[in-house]
Amino acid sequence: MSNEPGGATAAQPDPPETVDPSPAGATDTGRPTPAPGTLPLALLAAGWLAAMLWSTREAISSATAGVTAVSLSAFALPGVISAALVAGAAVGLAASEPVSRRGDRTTLRFAVAVGTGLLVGLLAALAIDLSYAGDTTTRTIAGTTAAAAVIGGALAGARNGAVVGAVAYAALVTLLFVVAFSVVRDPLFDLFGAGDSQQSLVNAASWVSRTESLLAGLIAGALAFGYLTWARRRAARSGTGAELRWPAYLVAGAGPGLLLLLTEVIIRVGGRSLIDLAAALSEADAVAQTSLGTSRVDNAIWVLFVGALTAMVTFGRTLASPPADDEVPEPDEAGADEASTGTAGR
Repeated sequence: MSNEPGGATAAQPDPPETVDPSPAGATDTGRPTPAPGTLPLALLAAGWLAAMLWSTREAISSATAGVTAVSLSAFALPGVISAALVAGAAVGLAASEPVSRRGDRTTLRFAVAVGTGLLVGLLAALAIDLSYAGDTTTRTIAGTTAAAAVIGGALAGARNGAVVGAVAYAALVTLLFVVAFSVVRDPLFDLFGAGDSQQSLVNAASWVSRTESLLAGLIAGALAFGYLTWARRRAARSGTGAELRWPAYLVAGAGPGLLLLLTEVIIRVGGRSLIDLAAALSEADAVAQTSLGTSRVDNAIWVLFVGALTAMVTFGRTLASPPADDEVPEPDEAGADEASTGTAGR
């Protein structure tokens, strides 16, 4: 009776194997996953900030009148602020990552990241003061740029450096893409039916902006996923770093859009005087500044949601499929032999 099927000591089928829905090779050591490639990222971000400062100086210097210089400064401010924000985050991450590798030193890591962001901001502000005309416009650009770099450094002080690295890397490439996209704007205007009427120009501009935002979001999400996958595989080979779950991919994909929104907040707070001064030049300038501000916010929201969706969908395709609930596991051969022997002996 002891070996009868259904008895207390009857052979039981082996329990089904548990399928881990996380990507293969993930580790879980309790420590955050290190961010790879922080030094090249910091150099690229600092170089991009220097390029934006130089191009802004050239544009302002080429202006023939002070009124034109104010208008050009207002137009160039978003590019400088976004570059300073990414540079502060990238350089701060490169400086703070070695601190976290020696142990869980969250406070020291944050202090180093903020201090590095402050140093980047001060150097950028000094370069602006020395190379730009010394007036109210220059001081506004310098102060806002320094503040953006400090905020970027504070973001780099977050505990999960891999996510910060993914956001900074994707944001930097997104900014480069926006500049490169200007080459195809005119052909796209013609493609979307821009004509002689004002309404056709507005409609074409709207479609061009949506196309740019959609492509930027796809690029941001794909690059964020790629960076986190790289970080996870390096951590798996070295046996360091905690397993990266889906929230990390969600935040990394949405991060470039969030940085663009944060850029707009910094502009409207720190650069308000410059924007108001440019808008007061004429009615056309006022309309242009309002339109550009709305367009930047719309672009940031598109990049945020498309980037987050792209990163999540790409991450979801790497997960292993769980077993079906209605599958009943077959007993192993030993269990089957014992059950048949018990039945024959009865």
